[in-house]
Amino acid sequence: MKRFDRQYWINVLKAPQFWTGLILFAMFTALIVNIVFFVGNKSYDIISDEHNPRQALLGNQNVRGNILSADGEILACTNVTDESETRIYPYGDMFAHVVGFSTMGKTGIENSMNMNLVTSNASLATKVDNDITRTKDKGDTVVTTLSVPMQECAYKALGVYKGAIVVSEVKTGRILAMVSKPCFDPNNIEYEWEDIVEDPDNSVLLNRATQGLYPPGSTFKILDVLEYVKEHPDTHESFAYQCNGSFPYEGRKITCFHNSVHGYENLRRAFAQSCNCAFASISLDLDRERYDKTLKSLLFDSDLPLDIEYNKSHTPIQVGASDIDVVQGSIGQGKTLMTPMHMNMITACIANKGSMMKPMLVDRIENFNGEVMKTYQPTVYANLIDEKTAAIVSDYMHSVITEGTASALRNVGYTSAGKTGSAEISSGSDNSHSWFTGYAPYEDPQVCVTIIFEGAGTGASYAVPMAKRLFDCYFEENSQE
Repeated sequence: MKRFDRQYWINVLKAPQFWTGLILFAMFTALIVNIVFFVGNKSYDIISDEHNPRQALLGNQNVRGNILSADGEILACTNVTDESETRIYPYGDMFAHVVGFSTMGKTGIENSMNMNLVTSNASLATKVDNDITRTKDKGDTVVTTLSVPMQECAYKALGVYKGAIVVSEVKTGRILAMVSKPCFDPNNIEYEWEDIVEDPDNSVLLNRATQGLYPPGSTFKILDVLEYVKEHPDTHESFAYQCNGSFPYEGRKITCFHNSVHGYENLRRAFAQSCNCAFASISLDLDRERYDKTLKSLLFDSDLPLDIEYNKSHTPIQVGASDIDVVQGSIGQGKTLMTPMHMNMITACIANKGSMMKPMLVDRIENFNGEVMKTYQPTVYANLIDEKTAAIVSDYMHSVITEGTASALRNVGYTSAGKTGSAEISSGSDNSHSWFTGYAPYEDPQVCVTIIFEGAGTGASYAVPMAKRLFDCYFEENSQE
């Protein structure tokens, strides 16, 4: 038969029509594959984009859904009358930054979950009834991971200070509390808008937990000791340094806090006592290329796996950096800047045996009748630190509690690990930002707390006692379950 004739197939392959048809077939197949991929992976992202006009259309068709805490309390809802729809925030300014607002633009969860809040998954019968009565469908409910008791505790802990607190679950990445001060009442945002935006000194709208960039002070030494252990896995215990209170370099000098003289130190003691001189010395001995790689892997100068507004942390410790930048950066000063959220993620990563969890703010989506439409599961972002190294760093962080600067967390009924920090605001100022980041219990980490008080003083004096209040609140709440 002709179709088995060799010459016939040679002629077919030489025919331009064959190749034209083959190219068209390949293009059509690629188009189908692209459509399938888009529907399965990208369609929701496109639809959920804040610039997509479909969201505004849905917002006009449906009543904006509720936002709930993990314990079922209403954090945001819509009051509907014949004349208007008003967004209500029952807790006022307590959840202002993390929940956000939906007038005068959108921020926080109101922004990141906008598509869900304006989409209605009401039953067909309910939608038909609403059409008959010309009633809008009720948008879906967003159930967050936020705990009202933990948020209230964090809110009160910050008091009158500017600053931020992040509380998260170590093993899941669930954010239990996120507070930023100064804050605002989202119920009044429309009326107070001009006063707020014309007050740049306080930056009230800034979510300091995710957008505030601060010198991390001695909390950055967590990264220093992590890199030192990575580069000296078998010899880090033999580290020795004689601290006389100052460390000269490049015509300058680093001093320990309050000009303290720590004397002979091994690595554990240098970390526990937060010796600036020892870590300045360490920083110049570290392999700069390897340290740069470690910091980049831990998301410095990189995007965070976070759904609400944030800024990127920055460190000058890079290949080609000057010794001045490296020394200053190693003690969390100079050009080094971090957000409290990023510090919390790194701290929890160490506590979680080197696995960084993607931060979770939303637990599930329900329709207005409480039927679950979608559930969000804890997700490992990446395994960034090997388990053995994480355990060593964790042990050093425990020593900060047992023999170091975080003495307020000793003998409190549970074990913990962490690092204090006192970050200078400027060279001409005596004030410093008060930092603490840590987790508890030490043996089986459950909760991670990161705190910064702007201009409050030392981390040991201010941030650590507040961390104790937050740990106490967490264990009190969970002991009742």
